[in-house]
Amino acid sequence: MTTFRNALTRFAMAPALAAALLAGTASAAELRIGLAAPVSTIDPHFANATPNSAFARHIFEALVARSPDGRPAPGLAVSWTALEDNLWEFKLRPDVKWHDGTPFTADDVIFSFGRVPNVPNNPGSYAGNLRSIAKLEAVDPLTLRITTSAPNPNLPLDLGAIAIVSRHAGEGATTADYNSGKAAIGTGPYRFVSYAPGSTLAVERNPDWGGQKQGWDKVSFRIITNPGARTAALLSGDVDLISSPSTSDLPRLRQEAEVRVFERQGARSLFLSPDFSRSGEEPFLTDNDGKPLPKNPLLDLRVRQALSLAINRQALAERVQQGMAEPTGQWMPPGAYGYNPAIPVPKQDLEAARRLLAEAGYPQGFHLTLHSSGDRYPGDAQTAQAVAQMWTRIGVATTVETLPFATWLSRLSKQEFSMVQNSWGSSSGEAGSALLNIVHSYDHDKRMGASNDTRYVNPALDKQIEEALSTMDPALREKRLAAAVEVAVKDLPLIPMILYKNAWAVRRPLTYEARMDEQTLAMGVGREN
Repeated sequence: MTTFRNALTRFAMAPALAAALLAGTASAAELRIGLAAPVSTIDPHFANATPNSAFARHIFEALVARSPDGRPAPGLAVSWTALEDNLWEFKLRPDVKWHDGTPFTADDVIFSFGRVPNVPNNPGSYAGNLRSIAKLEAVDPLTLRITTSAPNPNLPLDLGAIAIVSRHAGEGATTADYNSGKAAIGTGPYRFVSYAPGSTLAVERNPDWGGQKQGWDKVSFRIITNPGARTAALLSGDVDLISSPSTSDLPRLRQEAEVRVFERQGARSLFLSPDFSRSGEEPFLTDNDGKPLPKNPLLDLRVRQALSLAINRQALAERVQQGMAEPTGQWMPPGAYGYNPAIPVPKQDLEAARRLLAEAGYPQGFHLTLHSSGDRYPGDAQTAQAVAQMWTRIGVATTVETLPFATWLSRLSKQEFSMVQNSWGSSSGEAGSALLNIVHSYDHDKRMGASNDTRYVNPALDKQIEEALSTMDPALREKRLAAAVEVAVKDLPLIPMILYKNAWAVRRPLTYEARMDEQTLAMGVGREN
């Protein structure tokens, strides 16, 4: 039996925010934040993307919160207990009200969990986080019991990704209803004010929130995808905080007397995803004369190995990302739960790459198009261009096409690309998140592989992943996760390249509590002592 109990007051007030409130920042009228990536929706169950999830946390709450280091903390649940391997009990926070004054109950949680896998046209579902739930029971309005189909020691962490929405506002509501604010009624520290897609967002303080009073009457967000414009907005005083400052601007920002930079090693990896959904002709892959190839070369492991060996990961981290990333051969940083220390960072070997292409039947290489977002991840377009040059050197002539993130994500979910530059942030702080969501075969019924958009399939690895994720003993579970990571890295369903470092820049006297999950939260903004 495992029990997690923490004082609600410890959860509700992060140290930086506590100091800020004691210093009197509650009188501040407005906090202005410049975001590096667009928020594509207010619907917290539509599109599993960090910018959406981070903004949603201002309006909505989850049963389990995640601390800046990724550990579980009380949210709408004050405690959770594993009564048996397959049975959990969650005690809910009393006296919580929705923004319209309606009481929050366990029934809202049941409604939310039922809504997640059924949001129409969802390009990236959170359903994988609910995969193990077999039965939900409201014992009373403030007690929820969850029966799982198999042991799931990560259930509290999994539920940390699921925002709870109200049944009375959300039943029958569409994503458009959330975007308009009609259904955007949460329990969080802020209430919805406005949303202009790709431009601005605003929230106002929720005076009835049960946690510590927030330091801002209003928080406004501006989407500023251009790195230089984001820095200029901070230096001119147009915004108080920016996320993901440009790597080229960081040296200057660190020298500015009125600016402070806060950093933390993140758990977001940038990788390349080959298409596995087609065995025949690929839409963006041809021979050197521009004629479609009769079969998909990316299904050949030797081709994937060649593409991996052609990449100079150290150069991507040091030159393209200017030191704000680390080269990697997997998707978790050293020391993380499930990280496999036996997996090295692959070294660039152009001769070996050309040899593998020849062995696979492509001595003259071929031509492909690499699709990438151009406004989502730090240096995403520049990194894609660098990779294209490296691949061209081994005979794989590569063209890069960058797209707005929302367009890129929608097309990716429909398997429209042959090769994509992709990313995954393991906000749970452990290797199982990526194994479950992007490596495991896509299985709608089992709610696994929800973000396996390239449709990689490996039944033996699927079994290994499922066994690891259902192992209750922590030491054995980590060993099994590390073993699954090793198998995945050898088969290359994705080609890992770098791990990002997270950074924020703020104007003095403000501070920011840097987070592993890269989320930009008004709740983490404080003031210098």
